[in-house]
Amino acid sequence: MFRTKEDVFDFIYENDVKFVRLMFCDIFGALKNISISPAQLDLAFEHGISFDASSIKGFLQVDKSDLLLFPDPSTLSVLPWRPQQNGVVRLMCDIRYADGTPFEGDCRTILRRQAEKAHAQGLYLNFGPECEFYLFETDTQGRPTFTPHDEAGYFDFAPLDKGENVRREICLLLEEMGLSVESSHHESGPGQHEIDFKYSGAVQAADNLTTFKAVVKTAASHNGLYASFMPKPLNNQPGSGLHINLSIEKDGRNLFAGGLDTLAEQFMAGIFKHIAGLSLFLNPTVNSYKRLGKGFEAPRYITWSRENRSHLIRIPAAQGNYSRMELRSPDGSCNPYLCFALLIEAGLEGIRQGLTLPESAGLDAEVDVSALKTLPASLYEALVAAKSDPLIPAAIGQHCYDKFLSAKQAEWDDYTAVVDSWERGRYFGQL
Repeated sequence: MFRTKEDVFDFIYENDVKFVRLMFCDIFGALKNISISPAQLDLAFEHGISFDASSIKGFLQVDKSDLLLFPDPSTLSVLPWRPQQNGVVRLMCDIRYADGTPFEGDCRTILRRQAEKAHAQGLYLNFGPECEFYLFETDTQGRPTFTPHDEAGYFDFAPLDKGENVRREICLLLEEMGLSVESSHHESGPGQHEIDFKYSGAVQAADNLTTFKAVVKTAASHNGLYASFMPKPLNNQPGSGLHINLSIEKDGRNLFAGGLDTLAEQFMAGIFKHIAGLSLFLNPTVNSYKRLGKGFEAPRYITWSRENRSHLIRIPAAQGNYSRMELRSPDGSCNPYLCFALLIEAGLEGIRQGLTLPESAGLDAEVDVSALKTLPASLYEALVAAKSDPLIPAAIGQHCYDKFLSAKQAEWDDYTAVVDSWERGRYFGQL
């Protein structure tokens, strides 16, 4: 475990490291980086490395564009797909202004503040994301196609499962980067896969998920494939979810173990109260809503159950430290830092207000689903809900809130413009 900059310097010297990647995410979860030499690392720790924030979507305007990257020594990790000689390491960074003030658009800092807010109340949250993805063939020029890598199904074995070797490579790369892989398997869709790693605290879990996605895409590319985290890349096939497992510890006790503690119920009730507006961040693309409520265990109703995978939240049949809730609506297009921060704030509000969790529901023929609330059915509905939920800007700050909603409104407008054009072309001359 690396704790100080001196630990980083020692590792770099002992392992012949020649390049240091300073990494961060924009407000939409896209990973960015700049490479520096080890000789510049002391400057980075003490004074930061400057970059043009006006060139990062959702950051700053050109008239005030200088921001600084400050590496977090605890995130040091080798990039194992790069050569061992003259090696490459990465460090996740916090973002600040020149005067040392944290940048209000730094999602990592936003999440850390929310985690510390929970800690101040004696609550320690662990996140265990499970992220599904598809592997697609590429054409002769290396561009992705919509042809799945195989036609295998859930838990299938080779030779039906052609992705075994790619998953193995991904798991080994993740282990080398310090992530503890727990399981991997073929998912239900053709060419669809899942790899799960051990839960951790909020910030580390978001760092790990960002790392995971980068490793998956890198390993796929090395094997002549394309890895997609698109929520619904194929019609009539399962979508890819990001199931967020969440547990809460208080006074050394897991509040989900041995039956739901009252605080755990209130936390879940807070998420239920705000899930419509939070969906803009948990499911931030037009394509996200082609997955939700379309079968294949993707939820539609705002309900919970013990073990039933068709609900928004389920309580898995797990014991001890692995007792938890599983939120099943998010997908891999989200920014995990903002998502985790919003879930924490919503849950804490549920505890503050003593909200009551509704009865668990089983979706079967005897249930009147017309009485159940549903998740947003489109990006537009999620936008409307987010605009009327004051918890969201309170949790992530006005800067991220305004920039994110503005970008998603523009995305929806672009989508509807294309749809309107199709409708006019298809019907105007005939009706």
